Amino acid sequence: MQQLQLARVMKNQIFEGFVLVRAAEQRSSANGGKFLDMTLCDLSGEYNAKVWDGTAQPPKAGTVIKIRAMMQEYNNHPQLRVDKLRPATEKDDVDMGMLVPCAPLPADDMLNAINARIDRMQDEDLQRVTRLRLKECGPRLMYYPAATKLHHAERAGLLHHTSTMLRMADAVCEVYPTLDADLLAAGVILHDLCKLDEIRADESGVAADYTREGQLLGHIVMGVSALARVCDEAGVKGEKKLLLQHMLLSHHDLPEYGSPKPPMFPEAEVLHVLDLLDARMFEMNRALDAVNPGAFTERIWSLERRLYRRAHPPVRKEDAEPTEQPAEEGAAQDKAEG
Repeated sequence: MQQLQLARVMKNQIFEGFVLVRAAEQRSSANGGKFLDMTLCDLSGEYNAKVWDGTAQPPKAGTVIKIRAMMQEYNNHPQLRVDKLRPATEKDDVDMGMLVPCAPLPADDMLNAINARIDRMQDEDLQRVTRLRLKECGPRLMYYPAATKLHHAERAGLLHHTSTMLRMADAVCEVYPTLDADLLAAGVILHDLCKLDEIRADESGVAADYTREGQLLGHIVMGVSALARVCDEAGVKGEKKLLLQHMLLSHHDLPEYGSPKPPMFPEAEVLHVLDLLDARMFEMNRALDAVNPGAFTERIWSLERRLYRRAHPPVRKEDAEPTEQPAEEGAAQDKAEG
């Protein structure tokens, strides 16, 4: 799907394409007529829009619609005058990556990778718990962000964060074979699932706010509670249940970040480190993408520092130009292969 970004639409130019509805309501004008007042967006920004047809019903926030509109100006701000609109359908095959920040991989692929790691678990208790807890999450996993503003605040960001950490966890276990690979994988899969209940987000993957439970309890407390219930349902008791609960409870490491206990065994420590690493790499890469090579970013409050984007990117083997073989060496190789 190719279409012009809203930010590039000039005054009096017609735009026809798909947009995301951030807000929409029917309002009354001074003369008593009805109109729609909407906030529409794509990846390039948000724009006010008006539909002067009084019979038009406001589309639901978080949905995708197709519009035909003219870009106008009101009080020195761009404004869309929408002449036609309709809901998007599956046949439209809308690329959500043009409308909102999205994870770099399809949600199906990331979820399949997580389920494949569960299938490989040798510990049947951990396998049952993770499979049951993941199944409880339902279709929201396919679009939910991992945060409201910071790391992985993108469509399917929770799957992105989890699947990336799983790959890192497998690599770390190769370096440190004394680690319980299944326990670490289970902790990775389970540690942030209650963000589905902590954050209020719509199907576009845009987080509006925290829920009441999210503000009063937070995903760590809710996660430990949900895990206890699922462990009981799966018949997993004793030390394994306790270890899993501790991993969720301690994965933020410090009380000021929400964890009342620090990690107290190796798998819990690795879970915390991987969580922190993945979050920081996401935020660093996002900030550096916004500046030119050789420049510094603005101060990033979550990292408490500015970042520098190196002037010359690293040389990668796959990007290097192939070198020509000396004539004699090439001839010798051809003769050997012949």
